[in-house]
Amino acid sequence: MRIRTTRYLGLTAAVATVLTAAACGSGSGGGSKPAAADSTAPATITWWHNGTADPVLSLWQQTADAYHTAHPNVTIKPDPIQNEQFQTKVPLALQGNNPPTLYQQWGGGGEKSQLSSGKVLDLTSAVSSWIGDIGQAATRWQVDGKQYGIPYEQHVVGFWYRKDLFAKAGITTPPTTMDDLNADVAKLKAAGIAPIAIGSKDRWPDAFWWEYFAVRECSVDTLKSQISALKLTDPCFKKAGDDLGTFMATKPFQDSFLGTPAQQGAGSSAGLLANGQAAMELQGDWEGGVMKSLSTDSQLSTKTGWFPFPTVPGGQGDPKAVLGGGDGFSCTKGAPPACADFLKYIDSPEVQTKIASQGVGLPVNPAAASALTDPTLQAVFQYDQQASYVQTYFDIAMPTNVGQALDSAVADFFAGKGSPQSILDSVSSTAGGSNK
Repeated sequence: MRIRTTRYLGLTAAVATVLTAAACGSGSGGGSKPAAADSTAPATITWWHNGTADPVLSLWQQTADAYHTAHPNVTIKPDPIQNEQFQTKVPLALQGNNPPTLYQQWGGGGEKSQLSSGKVLDLTSAVSSWIGDIGQAATRWQVDGKQYGIPYEQHVVGFWYRKDLFAKAGITTPPTTMDDLNADVAKLKAAGIAPIAIGSKDRWPDAFWWEYFAVRECSVDTLKSQISALKLTDPCFKKAGDDLGTFMATKPFQDSFLGTPAQQGAGSSAGLLANGQAAMELQGDWEGGVMKSLSTDSQLSTKTGWFPFPTVPGGQGDPKAVLGGGDGFSCTKGAPPACADFLKYIDSPEVQTKIASQGVGLPVNPAAASALTDPTLQAVFQYDQQASYVQTYFDIAMPTNVGQALDSAVADFFAGKGSPQSILDSVSSTAGGSNK
């Protein structure tokens, strides 16, 4: 899940058992067991990750244990940290003298910002023999062509919805245009159903909305050039804010949405959708797993579906472009060779297959795609594969401080403060002092 992100802590699918001590092959194509560790120098790897709850908590512990079983001289010590704490803990650790050996990484501008510390390890040569196995996903963890992080799963944002509530409101097919979405919101309201759940208390879900309107209003070339330059001056970005304001004026969200968390408890936005108290939510692919953890309905997966963000009339954006990102890890300088080898293990077909088969996330290794058993996740994966362009979440694509300022400005806008222009101003004013 992403850092703005409990979205990445959203890996809470119902996973009872995952990785076993039988580990994958150390070679590029994998195997039934890792390579012998006789020549591996003794090493200890401290590993910061955001899996503070099961199944991810147990999954990563079992991953570390399995690797240690195959490499007895290498001890991996997982240190689960609350997702939101990474924004402060990682920069402080990288400025100190004792950073973790391995830590959660979302790539993009945040990763680029971290390079100024001089503590992030260049993994390019260590992973060159196998990084091609995971394709284009790896490029979002590169800076100037060098690999400073390795993804282990990818994410796509779209609408999760309740088929049963759509049917109750007389909606026969998911909306494909904003006009359709507005009409469906009205139908749901008329049926006494909260149209869309949102966890604005956590602020980051708000940003999904502005960002997707920008992806629909702006051309891919504009997105690439202006996000890179940290100057959102094209009129399409102002139009995105106008679109958002117009949509919010229809009051599509649940009551008291500003005080609703995204994923914590049955009263969260995910919980509202999971328990049939709202019809839709704009969230990442991980939301299916989050909902399962918040509902006792054994038939929940048959009642939910997914559809992409609708097109916007007159928008210059590519309708097949998607908003997304992924989760990964970086090693710090001074890390033993086993750090890069452990990342290779995580991205091997065997481990990726276990992750995919449990519905934990979308695998970066295409060899594991067939292991996705949930029909909705299969559809999301195919949509992602066919996307013309994947726009990394803006707060991840930009330097950390600029991304945080943007998120805060969007959240303020949702709270009735600021304007479409103030969202853009937050980027330019913060970027003036950012480390690009």
